[in-house]
Amino acid sequence: MDKMSKTITFFEKEIDRLAKEYGLPEHHYMYVRQSKTFMEKYYSDKIELDQIAAAAFMSRFHYIRIFQQVYGMTPRQYLRDLRIKKAKELLKKGHSVTQVCFDVGYDSLPTFSKVFKRGTGYSPREYRQLNISNLE
Repeated sequence: MDKMSKTITFFEKEIDRLAKEYGLPEHHYMYVRQSKTFMEKYYSDKIELDQIAAAAFMSRFHYIRIFQQVYGMTPRQYLRDLRIKKAKELLKKGHSVTQVCFDVGYDSLPTFSKVFKRGTGYSPREYRQLNISNLE
């Protein structure tokens, strides 16, 4: 490799592969990647899919399709899994279920509990108890 050759990163290789495979412009993938980073930073806020899609300069349906092609899940699934992961971390530290519910972006304790149980097999309270007793 000569000094003028540029080292291509894994991300750049993936962008090229996806662009060839799906025939979509590279900037779409950049926007989708930025939106994922946005969700990781603001998962605890009320995140509207329409706003994220608009920020990525795409329609809602186009955005969902491209996100799913790139990450293998919908943006809503990604956000849900991210919130469950963060909730598990907080519950392991002994935080109250109610506080964790609001800290990870849910407005409703019943909704949070249902989503958490579906994702982990345990209610938030059960998960917290299992992990706190393991720490003692």
